[in-house]
Amino acid sequence: MLKKLIVIGISLFILVSCATSPLGRTQLNLVSPTQLDKMGNQAFQTLKQKKTIETRRNVNRYVTCIANAVTKVSNSPVKRWEVVVFRDKSANAFALPGGKVGVHTGLLKIAENQHQLAAVIGHEIAHVLANHSNERVSQEMALQQGLALIQVLSNTQTQGGQVLMGALGLGAQVGILLPYSRLHESEADELGLYLMAQAGFDPRESVRLWQNMSRSGGGQAPEFLSTHPSHDTRIVRLKQIMGKAMSLYQQFRGKKPRCRL
Repeated sequence: MLKKLIVIGISLFILVSCATSPLGRTQLNLVSPTQLDKMGNQAFQTLKQKKTIETRRNVNRYVTCIANAVTKVSNSPVKRWEVVVFRDKSANAFALPGGKVGVHTGLLKIAENQHQLAAVIGHEIAHVLANHSNERVSQEMALQQGLALIQVLSNTQTQGGQVLMGALGLGAQVGILLPYSRLHESEADELGLYLMAQAGFDPRESVRLWQNMSRSGGGQAPEFLSTHPSHDTRIVRLKQIMGKAMSLYQQFRGKKPRCRL
């Protein structure tokens, strides 16, 4: 009886925590937006204390110009996003709940113009808009509860039981969390593409960006063991949805952002 109540309780908790992503996919969100924003703000403050912040005005002005253009069309409840450029050689950028954007200076060597940088920033902001952070945390929480429940319902004290639990953990990582991460990346690619187009940036430059990324080197793990799609997979997917993005670009082309270093 107790086992049935545990299963029913977890199932009901998951059902009432379902949400919908901007692209229409059902999500599991167990963390409140307020709590998630607080976590994002704290993480960003920690990063600003630990990492070197870029002080060159022209670089900060350039990145902020692009980020502001994208956030203005995002329909985000955050009125003013905080944008910080970090002096870091890695070609990276990120966005956090609470309206925080970080861009590494190394990315400016890969993103050759405002359109390509907008593709990256749009992608990262799309992660926040789609509540991917909440979903990832919720997946981890639900997975841990699920594995704990299996331990309750099964005899895992034997050697065979321990091997089974280890296999379940690996299976969950490869079969659930990693595919979900790749799904999040693909969603952020698509939503970010639409965001940059609505902001007046040329979405075709997103393909050139990933071609630059591919040429810049750095080995990738096999896609089935990676949290990110391969560069080639990304490019193929972007080309598939480029028609809708170009339609938006033509519709909002009058905005013509002029962000320059």
